[in-house]
Amino acid sequence: MVIDIDTFEETPEQELGDLSNPEKVLEFLLSNDDKAFKAAEIADETGIPQNSIATVLGRLEDRGLVRHKAAYWAIGEPERIASFGQYHRVTERLNARFGTEDREAWREHAARTQSTDEDE
Repeated sequence: MVIDIDTFEETPEQELGDLSNPEKVLEFLLSNDDKAFKAAEIADETGIPQNSIATVLGRLEDRGLVRHKAAYWAIGEPERIASFGQYHRVTERLNARFGTEDREAWREHAARTQSTDEDE
């Protein structure tokens, strides 16, 4: 799969082989930003299973990162993609500096906070 030069330059070597399905879709659509594709074509090009691609595309659309018209999908508006890229780079730097967040710890904290709010 083709990646853009910014991703190449800024991504640590060990992470380049481990792109998530949404990242694979975004990379593919960014490298083909002058075209729109059917979901099955995106799945074939990215190696994402056919039964997963609709969910991936739907989540990306909810975030404004891809556009959808009839059976076709294309990369989202450039401003939105740029803001996502900046967010991703900042998150990566924070994770490198302070470590990644423990998702389970966040869930436990949220549950405790919710029960405290309900008790008041």
